[in-house]
Amino acid sequence: MVFASKLMVRVVSERVIPVISQPLGNLPIPQLQLAPESLSHLSLKDRLNRPLRDLRISVTDRCNFRCSYCMPKEVFNNDYKYLPHSALLSFEEITLAAKSFIALGVEKLRLTGGEPLLRKNLEVLIEQLAALRTVSGEPLDITLTTNGSLLARKAQSLRDAGLKRVTISLDGLDDAVFKRMNDVDFPVSDVLEGIAAAQAAGLGPIKVNMVVKRGTNEQEILPMARYFKGTGIALRFIEYMDVGATNGWRMNEVLPSAEVLKILQSELQLTPLSPAQKGETAERWGYLNEQGVLDTQLGEIGFISSVTKAFCSDCNRARLTTEGQLYLCLFASQGYDLKPVIRSSQQPEALTQAIAAIWSQRTDRYSELRQQEPALASTEDGTLLKRRKVEMSYIGG
Repeated sequence: MVFASKLMVRVVSERVIPVISQPLGNLPIPQLQLAPESLSHLSLKDRLNRPLRDLRISVTDRCNFRCSYCMPKEVFNNDYKYLPHSALLSFEEITLAAKSFIALGVEKLRLTGGEPLLRKNLEVLIEQLAALRTVSGEPLDITLTTNGSLLARKAQSLRDAGLKRVTISLDGLDDAVFKRMNDVDFPVSDVLEGIAAAQAAGLGPIKVNMVVKRGTNEQEILPMARYFKGTGIALRFIEYMDVGATNGWRMNEVLPSAEVLKILQSELQLTPLSPAQKGETAERWGYLNEQGVLDTQLGEIGFISSVTKAFCSDCNRARLTTEGQLYLCLFASQGYDLKPVIRSSQQPEALTQAIAAIWSQRTDRYSELRQQEPALASTEDGTLLKRRKVEMSYIGG
């Protein structure tokens, strides 16, 4: 896959967009032969004492939306070179890799992209993954993140294949705002139809993610909360993040979660909730009823605050790209090429050893460093001084 080692700059409508030009190399897989006891899901930790529990699997680098914060049309246009099908891991190879991650403690699999529902016959992969079990013999938590555009027609088949739940990206209810953000003129109504189909199919609990960008869609915060309150759907607000190198990210376009909360509290009674599990990225809030008592039937609100409130210390996630690159952070610049190990190894333990060696050396904490050294993160006008990072459409969100 192509990432930026040198960046050209294209100016579009007064927005500065770096354009990918040259590839970065891969990191070498550490040549460590870990003792069998070190491969236990109970003992494998990275160098900051974080276990491996969550694997994000990107199944395609393609998407039918062109959201400015992820795949801006100015870069991902008709001339953009996507991965050829031959470069993609097969479903059998993905399942083989998942088995090694599960042996090391992974309990949750999230299928991402690009738009994962563009991957043909995805239900076959889900069936294969659903047949796997955690080290304690429990079914895996298998979920999928989607823009919802194909969900109405796919929800039931996904559920039948073994998918447990879905997360849908929706950045507003106003059609003009949403169409401007997805940049392909896709209507809100079709996404809402997909959400309804997912509920009807029994995919749940459902989460809806809204990326909030100052000056673009903050007026949609309260309408979104009103709409999803009482539906059983968890609504999560995500700070606009400096992922990749093509979205023209500026700090002054970030609306901090603390400000989003104030907007919500101007109308709604909310109370903080405890994390549902260790390593959870979202800070959870519940609704109070008219008597001031928590009412779980009203649903909940979540805040993912990677920019203003880093959660690196609990991060237990790894990311496997559609061509077999392993990344240890959403903001990583380089990854580890596992495809040769996956495709050439007839011994699963060799792949497990490689993954364990990589994880045991992990030190990533980009968001914490960004918080601690803001002077290194921004110039006076708020433009990020780019540390070249992998694109979110490739690594998966």
